[in-house]
Amino acid sequence: PAHMAETTEAPLWNENEPARVESWRLHILLEAGYPVHLAERIAGSEVDLHGAVELITRGCNPTTAAEILL
Repeated sequence: PAHMAETTEAPLWNENEPARVESWRLHILLEAGYPVHLAERIAGSEVDLHGAVELITRGCNPTTAAEILL
């Protein structure tokens, strides 16, 4: 039983890792002020998160920021 737990936990962790990262990215983007539909697109992309947040903190409109980033 202990051996089975090891083999089932490791693959689940690896499979969920991208989803965890995307979820964390989504949270940061929403906190920064992006509306949900844009935050989801940016979170799922390769866009630099710090750059995305910086645009907003510098006063950029979220829609314009998304157009620049994506």
